Amino acid sequence: MNDPRFASIDAFAEQNRDAILRDITRLVAVPSVEGEPAPGAPFGTGPRAALDKALEIAAELGLDTHNAEGYIGWAETGPIAEGQKYLATITHCDVVPEGNGWDADPYTVRVRDGWLLGRGVADDKGPAILTLYALKYLKDNGVQLKYPVRALLGVNEETRMEDVDYYAEHYEQPAFCFTPDAEFPVCNGEKGGFNGEIVSPVLNGVIRDFAGGVAHNAVPDRASCVVAVPAARLKEGTGLTFTEENGLTTIHAVGKSGHAATPEGTVNAISLIVNCLLDSGVCNETETAYLQVLAKLHASTDGSALGIAADDGLFTPLTIIGGTIEYKDGCLRQTFDCRYPTNTDADKLTAAVQAACGTAAKLENTTSRVPFYIDADSPAIQTLISTYNEVTGENQKPFTMGGGTYARHFPYAVSFGPEHADMVLPEFAGPMHGANEGAEFEKLIEALKIYILALLRLQEIEL
Repeated sequence: MNDPRFASIDAFAEQNRDAILRDITRLVAVPSVEGEPAPGAPFGTGPRAALDKALEIAAELGLDTHNAEGYIGWAETGPIAEGQKYLATITHCDVVPEGNGWDADPYTVRVRDGWLLGRGVADDKGPAILTLYALKYLKDNGVQLKYPVRALLGVNEETRMEDVDYYAEHYEQPAFCFTPDAEFPVCNGEKGGFNGEIVSPVLNGVIRDFAGGVAHNAVPDRASCVVAVPAARLKEGTGLTFTEENGLTTIHAVGKSGHAATPEGTVNAISLIVNCLLDSGVCNETETAYLQVLAKLHASTDGSALGIAADDGLFTPLTIIGGTIEYKDGCLRQTFDCRYPTNTDADKLTAAVQAACGTAAKLENTTSRVPFYIDADSPAIQTLISTYNEVTGENQKPFTMGGGTYARHFPYAVSFGPEHADMVLPEFAGPMHGANEGAEFEKLIEALKIYILALLRLQEIEL
């Protein structure tokens, strides 16, 4: 590393290791799954409590803070004048539900063999603390900033991203923004998104209940279904167990969770039950027809069974997963999460899924977002990629991905780490949105150094 400023950055990061771990632990300790709106807490009391804790930590670090009516908050290096160009980072303090399969309390950070384990250590509370410490470095060292820096702290990223919509409506947008909520080196494009529900008619058959999944954008690792069928009539299979009581059998399924954007290697617990019911031949005609639609959804994560597979050569191929299922008012409702490249669109996807449903199911509550892409040669992106490569000694190039981040909600923004695509998780750690969510602490410290240097270098370009 030839940049003379790096020695100071390296020393700062090393001196603050214990404090960073302490503050990540404090923030993770606040359960912050979206809940019912409350006064001053539009996304529930949990996300609001996490925002309050993050701002409390920021104030302790000597930063100016602001809470925008509970929709979003931020810390900054100093006042930003009206009309003044500024830089921003944006992370989020909300999390997906903890789900099943944890070895210990999801909200108590554990350190094991250099890894932090806990809900949010990777997505996105760990990175949120890194951005606050990056601003602390700038302020403590009296850096003269051409562009003041604001660390935005969202609280609705995991569901609707209404926090950044509120920000765009009420506040001036940054000249450039990056979000530490994906993988290094730099992601300059994100797939489109297509979500909705596949809903059955009223069934009036053997199914009495069906529940599974914790979020539409996570592959479910647990599901259960209650049927009015003896266990002896159900076909056994990997991941399935049966319990009988009062003439009813509960089918329990255990799969392997993961993020909807990267479903390779996951096992959808809902699909295990769907296949069990179809293979056993115990359902009535209406139930069977609906389950056959779900079987198409779950058959492959590339959408080929639904007739929606797509690959444009720019993004990775289309993915689709079934996230949650519930039995309500005699009907089954299966959510899905699809990430698509540029050679298809929401209209084509809608038509194909409706065709797959036929008369056996209805497609309801669909939402979509188009893909976005920023030229990798733009000055800010080149600043980020060169900084990453110099700090790490690598020779990486920007990439595109299936995940959806805050970046698409800003005029000029990208996602920038701190995950690594080639990182192998130890057997005791899980991925983002999974059980035992893990983050390697050394990589977080390295990311902090990259963020500080990048913010310094962004001061040197025209935005």
